[in-house]
Amino acid sequence: MTDLRSIALVRNDGSDATLDDWAGQVRLVVNVASKCGLTPQYEGLEALYRRYRDRGLVVLGFPANDFMAQEPGSDAEIASFCSGTFDVTFPLFAKAPVSGADKQPLFAGLIAARPAREDEGAMRPRLEKHGIAVNAAPEVMWNFEKFLIGRDGRVVARFAPDTAPDDPALIGAIETALDQPAG
Repeated sequence: MTDLRSIALVRNDGSDATLDDWAGQVRLVVNVASKCGLTPQYEGLEALYRRYRDRGLVVLGFPANDFMAQEPGSDAEIASFCSGTFDVTFPLFAKAPVSGADKQPLFAGLIAARPAREDEGAMRPRLEKHGIAVNAAPEVMWNFEKFLIGRDGRVVARFAPDTAPDDPALIGAIETALDQPAG
C-alpha cells in the first residue's frame, strides 16, 4: 500500500505539499464543494479546526466537482468563497477528482486504507430516493465525506458525508486520535 504521507498534493494557491507537512498531527481530510446542500458544514469544520488545532488537529479541504458539478469554481473562486462566506482558515487544496478512474492518488489511498465508513448515514437512501446515482462502496459517496488520519499516518476512521462536524462519533474519534502518540 502506498504511504499516504508522501503523495504529492497541490495546495489551493498552487504550492506543493504532502500530508507529511502535518506530520505528527491528526488530519481530517474532507472533500468539499461550494454549491452542495452540505456546504454549511464548512462552518462546523472551521469550528473543529479552531477548537482542536492547538491540540494537533488540522482540517484539510479538498474541493472536487465530482457530484452534480457542485464545485464549478476555480481554485481562486473557491478560496474567496470559503474565506468570505465561512471564514475558513484551514488549508485548502487544488480542485481535483475524488472518485472514479481519475481520482487523485490521495483519495485512492484513503479508500484503500479505509474501504468502509464508521457510519453510513441517511445520505445514500436520500439521494437515491431523488433518482440521483450514488457511487457504490467503497468509493467516496458524495461531497463532505471525512477521513481521519492519526498522528502516526494511519487512516483511523471514515465518516459519511452527512455526518456533521459536531457529531459525537466524529468528535469522539478526533479526541481519541489526539490522545494517541505520534508513534
